[in-house]
Amino acid sequence: MLDVLGLEPDDERVYRALLGLPNSTAMPLSDLLVLSRAHVDKALSRLVGWGLVTRSADERFTAAPPAMALGALISQRRDGLRVAEQALVTFAEEHRAAMTGSSISDLIEVVTGVDAIRHRFLQVQQAARTQVRSFITAPFVALPPDENTAEPVALGRGVHFRAVLDRTALAEPGIIEEAINSLRNGVELRVADQLPMKLVLADADLGLVPLAVTPDGEPGAVLLHRSGLLDALDALFETVWRTARPFELSGSGGEAETAVELGAEGPTDLDRKILALLLAGLTDPTAAAQLGLSPRTLHRRLRHLMDMAGVRTRMQLGGHAIRHGWVNPH
Repeated sequence: MLDVLGLEPDDERVYRALLGLPNSTAMPLSDLLVLSRAHVDKALSRLVGWGLVTRSADERFTAAPPAMALGALISQRRDGLRVAEQALVTFAEEHRAAMTGSSISDLIEVVTGVDAIRHRFLQVQQAARTQVRSFITAPFVALPPDENTAEPVALGRGVHFRAVLDRTALAEPGIIEEAINSLRNGVELRVADQLPMKLVLADADLGLVPLAVTPDGEPGAVLLHRSGLLDALDALFETVWRTARPFELSGSGGEAETAVELGAEGPTDLDRKILALLLAGLTDPTAAAQLGLSPRTLHRRLRHLMDMAGVRTRMQLGGHAIRHGWVNPH
């Protein structure tokens, strides 16, 4: 738990033991933790150096109050991270200046193989400071969306995510559930009828574009550094984003409803999901499959919604749903 502060596992175990055994010597700690005396002595020495433990003249040890000792360490680590962030900005500017006039081989890195592409895909997101933008298409070769461990970490440090989904990708198993989780975490999603490629952009500095499978059967990709080509991909994303349909599952709880209550006075969460998926361009069978419904049940829900809205066509139902807040229009 405290490894993020630079402590080793034995350090943390000894410190936590001392919280309940103030004014203790090394031997009782060794017996309690089933650690060798040498390991305990080494941990105590490090803890004293960190200021987490005090040592008396007769070699008795007491844990410093956590709020004071750990709080100081956390503050130091934050200060260090701020310095590192400032250095990152400086280094990035130096790198951009050095790349001006560089050869093509310096601006484009070819990546081959599933593992290498997965590694670069995660790295691009980890490098982002302000935003990550992506085109998501099926099939998912290197990394399925639910295995993208870099996304929640980047979101946690304030990086803004926008993604455009190819409409056919919404038919992939589990993708709607993953989309719901992403929306709940703050990712903005839109749907396009057809995307030209897979793509992930980190700020205006890095871009990863998967390529066709190589002759020997391995997938390939190119990692682009800041360049005119990367600027073109930046413009392409923004153009597609403006014309794509917003994808929003209002009130979604992450689980498809199994019970259908036709007597409700307003649309249920299930109704809102049905409307959002159909407005995003999914076919009836695909929407029903993603929500765990039979086509007949989906049609019954739509008929009920049309009756509730007092309309005769699905187009009219879509307009009514947006005007009355049944789905989020943005």
